[in-house]
Amino acid sequence: MTTTASNGKAATIKKTFSRETGVSIDIQADKSIIWALLTNANDYPRWNSTVISIEGNIAKGEKIKLKSTLDTKRVFKLSVKEFEPDDRLVWGDAMGKRVYTLKTIGNGLTNFSMNEKIGGPMFPLFAKMIPPFDQAFEQFAKDLKNEAETISKTK
Repeated sequence: MTTTASNGKAATIKKTFSRETGVSIDIQADKSIIWALLTNANDYPRWNSTVISIEGNIAKGEKIKLKSTLDTKRVFKLSVKEFEPDDRLVWGDAMGKRVYTLKTIGNGLTNFSMNEKIGGPMFPLFAKMIPPFDQAFEQFAKDLKNEAETISKTK
């Protein structure tokens, strides 16, 4: 899935055995500022209203535990699968993966995109129990944009 609009609006594609949600937004900040925010686990709850906590080190091969406002009782145990500084971060579990991508687009702007695909052979049995991600993705992108642009203005 590719989210073509960079307006911070999420889009979801539902299929029988999977669901994929994506959001993209342009941020007036250098990739390094955004990357630092995305990879500092302890700092997430300060700037990101969709995250309750992240325990662990966000680095290739590491394991993290994430608590989200989407399901406050659940702890997501995730593995960091890809870690390409200032460009791409992927984490996930057996059910799916979330991909963060940063692209420099000029004039001090960076395009941030976040896509998550969940699914598998058993997905139809529990798909209705998984809340929609659209609003949380839009809020995540908005929070990231606000924090990165605030940091960028102070440099």
